[in-house]
Amino acid sequence: MTSTCIKPPNAIPTNDNRPKVFLGGSIEMGKAEHWQAELEVKLSEHNVLLLNPRRDDWDSSWLQISTDINLRTQVEWELDALESADFIIMYFAPNTMSPISLLELGLHARSNKLLVVCPEGFWRKGNVDIVCEKYNIRQFETLEVLVEALKNEL
Repeated sequence: MTSTCIKPPNAIPTNDNRPKVFLGGSIEMGKAEHWQAELEVKLSEHNVLLLNPRRDDWDSSWLQISTDINLRTQVEWELDALESADFIIMYFAPNTMSPISLLELGLHARSNKLLVVCPEGFWRKGNVDIVCEKYNIRQFETLEVLVEALKNEL
């Protein structure tokens, strides 16, 4: 069996027993490369369910308030995906700020699910490194090294 990628607002299957991998981290449009697509390809031959929060129909005009139904749908999807994931990849791209990813790192620091890449050039690299050290979160130099480690665990 090969991988399947689920993106919001599509439902996360509850009856799929494949390992679930959340592709968290930098998305900032125009600043972060589309690294999730690269991981989708690299993991395509593995029997996993990829949970990719990078929404195809994202609209930056959505209001950043809890009553905006589009924002609420996105945030709730991400929270549910993070909870259901067996592995949470966090990639903090250089020259991005990624405040939501930092929030998600904090929320799941004790989950033992995190695999983190935070290269030089990320504005809060020191904070990420210290959190990873404190909570024994596995860090990798590059996404390629992370993917190889993940493949060995699958």
